[in-house]
Amino acid sequence: MLRVLGSHKRLCDGISRRDLLHVGMLAGLGGRSFAAPEANAAGFGQAKRCILLQLWGSPSQIETFDPKPDAPAEIRGQLGSIPTAVPGTRIGEIFPRIARLTDKACILRSLSHPYPVHGVAFATTGVPTTDIPLENRPRDSRHWPFIGSVVDHLAARGGAPVPPMPRNLALPFPFGSKRGSPRSGPFGGFLGPAYDPVWTEFRAKGTREIERDANTPGIAPLMVADPYAGILPTDRFETASPPAGITIDRMREGESLRQQIDAAARRLDSNDLYDRHRELAMSITASGRLGDALDVAREPMALRERYGMTLFGQSCLAARRLLEAGGKFVTVFWDEYGLVNTGWDTHIHHYSRLKDELGPGLDAAFSALVEDLEARGMLADTAIAVMSEHGRTPRMQNVTGGGRDHWARAYSALFAGGGFARGRVVGRTDRQAGTVTETPFSPKDVLATLYHLMGIDPHTEIFDRLGRPLPVGGIGRVREELLA
Repeated sequence: MLRVLGSHKRLCDGISRRDLLHVGMLAGLGGRSFAAPEANAAGFGQAKRCILLQLWGSPSQIETFDPKPDAPAEIRGQLGSIPTAVPGTRIGEIFPRIARLTDKACILRSLSHPYPVHGVAFATTGVPTTDIPLENRPRDSRHWPFIGSVVDHLAARGGAPVPPMPRNLALPFPFGSKRGSPRSGPFGGFLGPAYDPVWTEFRAKGTREIERDANTPGIAPLMVADPYAGILPTDRFETASPPAGITIDRMREGESLRQQIDAAARRLDSNDLYDRHRELAMSITASGRLGDALDVAREPMALRERYGMTLFGQSCLAARRLLEAGGKFVTVFWDEYGLVNTGWDTHIHHYSRLKDELGPGLDAAFSALVEDLEARGMLADTAIAVMSEHGRTPRMQNVTGGGRDHWARAYSALFAGGGFARGRVVGRTDRQAGTVTETPFSPKDVLATLYHLMGIDPHTEIFDRLGRPLPVGGIGRVREELLA
């Protein structure tokens, strides 16, 4: 077991020689899994489809799913906790609707790893270790493929035809594209760009202008019309292709889709990538299924309002529609917007953002998604995972509106449907929610368990650029604690 760190400023401070040897051993073996096959674990293949809700920036475990009401004020903060449908279990007061349906969900309180950085690649791929350069370079040769990319690749490798609805979709816009330089994570890794998710695009501004403060020297506060805080009913998602420079529903005047694909292929200089993108684009445009599924305006207004008239809420509704239309793996990102240190990265204005934006947005979207899928008879075979990169410091920071820094020793996640346990709380932390004291989990264990539920043995091998076989689940193992 790796010992975990707490400081976000000194990534390697405090790692013992034994820890370093263990990490080095994992990296040297290319991430081979040491776990025995979990052939008898429950729920294999129960999830026919999956929705991943990725909360960029990392929620505080204390204000969300692991509150510590008896801790000192500098730990528990100003926001309280509330009882839930599971006797004896409390969650943050910012989630009143989620509290009423915890009997349909599984709360994990004991995630832990050594990297208190925004490691979306580490959290969502099998890569055994990470560092800041890796997380800031999406095409770094060390990257492993995103979980949705693996799902897509294995289906294609098994001979499945190019589908009219992409198997690996992501909303609401290409990751990191609304705040500056790109970040790593949801990409094809060593499988190549052909297995990047198919992204949608969302160009409308939000209905609320909010001051965003990066809390960073040299970056002035900025008023931002953030769509995660509210959008208009008429705002729409656009159908965009994989990142090959091809636009499906915004074709340049006088130029055919085929011409666009040919031009993109010349820029990419990759026949395999060109062929896959051409087949996918042609399949999408021929069926029209993707564009129809993204048209959330076809849903009753009352249902849209239940999800929340925010970018995240309407993205979750679109995700449900995409699965109904034949999608396999859909990721919804709550991403940064307009400025760094936004999303769930609450270094500053922690309380107001959780109470007025972040909490209500997730509360509405997740609860509506669970209830909507259940009403349609889809919840039992649709896995929902709410995850992030790490947690936040137990002790509050003395900044405007309060703040919590990065913390990877202990954090939480939430699951529902598709073979996950119902009404269960897994794992425990100490009185400050700072250290895991019971049932530690690696994020790799979560990935391996998701693969298992989707009918993919996490020991299934894929091949890196050197032709080496690597298990899709990396060093993770299927954890029956999460399974029904």
